[in-house]
Amino acid sequence: MLNKFRLTLMFSLLAVGLNAQNIEFEEFTLDNGLDVILHQDNSTPIVTVAVLYHVGSKNEPEGRTGFAHFFEHLMFEGSANMKRGDYDKLINGAGGTNNAYTTADKTYYYQTLPSNQLELGLYMESERMLHAKIDSAGIATQREVVKEEKRSRVDNQPYGSVLENLLKFSFKGTSYEWAPIGSFEDINAASQEDFEDFYATFYVPNNATLSIAGDIDYKEAKELVNKYFGEIKRGASEIPRPEIEVPDLGEQMVRETVFDNIQLPALIQAFRVPAQGTEDYYAMQVLSTLLSGGQSARFQKAIIDEKQMALAVQTIPLAQEDAGLFINFALPNPGITIEALEAEVDAQVEKVKNELVPEREFQKLMNQIENNFISGYSSGQAIAEQLANYKVYFGDANLINTEIERYKKVKREDLMRVAKKYLVPSNKVVLTYLPKEQQQTPKETKLKKEGGNNR
Repeated sequence: MLNKFRLTLMFSLLAVGLNAQNIEFEEFTLDNGLDVILHQDNSTPIVTVAVLYHVGSKNEPEGRTGFAHFFEHLMFEGSANMKRGDYDKLINGAGGTNNAYTTADKTYYYQTLPSNQLELGLYMESERMLHAKIDSAGIATQREVVKEEKRSRVDNQPYGSVLENLLKFSFKGTSYEWAPIGSFEDINAASQEDFEDFYATFYVPNNATLSIAGDIDYKEAKELVNKYFGEIKRGASEIPRPEIEVPDLGEQMVRETVFDNIQLPALIQAFRVPAQGTEDYYAMQVLSTLLSGGQSARFQKAIIDEKQMALAVQTIPLAQEDAGLFINFALPNPGITIEALEAEVDAQVEKVKNELVPEREFQKLMNQIENNFISGYSSGQAIAEQLANYKVYFGDANLINTEIERYKKVKREDLMRVAKKYLVPSNKVVLTYLPKEQQQTPKETKLKKEGGNNR
């Protein structure tokens, strides 16, 4: 009884602490359309300067895949006032770090610096936005960099093609069909004019959000933002926003076998889910945590611990602006077939569809959701990124404080409802990854078929 009391008290105190957090910020928009968000935290002398461009692989026309990811690299090539290599040299020399990444929906650049180097960070991001260097030398260099990245991270990486294949089968006929890495052929076929047009269309202040978080003074930061970004002209072109309509997969699930440079087979399931921020999106996020959110999650307990059928079973939610994926990834233990593992994964999914989650398990789950939400903002870098995300995709940066309320609205009945709605065969892509040595040659396949006919 005493242990139960202590557990209840711990959860109550945790909830009070979590609900007390509030991230303060200020925001404004420049005349050129640049949205700016400032968060002040003077506890450590560090600042993050970040720019989110609302452009990703979704914005690429067919035949020009990989452009957004290519620009993630190309925009480190320098500018009219900065030589090639200066971005890294100047940031590292000032004691900071910088990086960038690309998704289907965005390209994100960030620098974390000593706070007395705020002006340097703003100068460098304004150079990137105002006149990044797009010349033949830089294009040739980054073509090879991107090719090598694709070889190492996709082509020669075990299971590296999973995302490409899932997108191809799940979103066929839409610009969510291709992964951000793109293709060699499209990048090779593009002209310098193609790259210049893409830059002029998307890398403009009215398609960007500048987010600054850390040891700043609001007045000084605003003055510096105006100094370095105020005179940049608004983009002249209309920014294309493709509308993604999720294609019909037919009555039955899509099932494909992929032979890869792997030692262990793998089962991958993907279900299309609604856009981030929708009511059902939050229910699916909670469902993901129920199945795969730690050592006490259902996949872990039932499939790995109790039945010892798998080395790993994980649910990976891919959140996107227009439609996402709910992905199950499983590696069988030696002696366990893919078919048997798939049956057990499906059984756990069916259980969610047909049995209401017990109240105690659900309460523990929601405490975990809340803890994960708040602990995700433990650094200025994370806060800068999420403020920009909320502003761009939801139109409300204050969701950094209030989005948890949307999760809290999810009920046990919602988990059953969304499981029945989305985790169904007509919305399902199944990939079986097998070692390449199991792939039969055309001659072997023919002999096998002929032997079968004779019998």
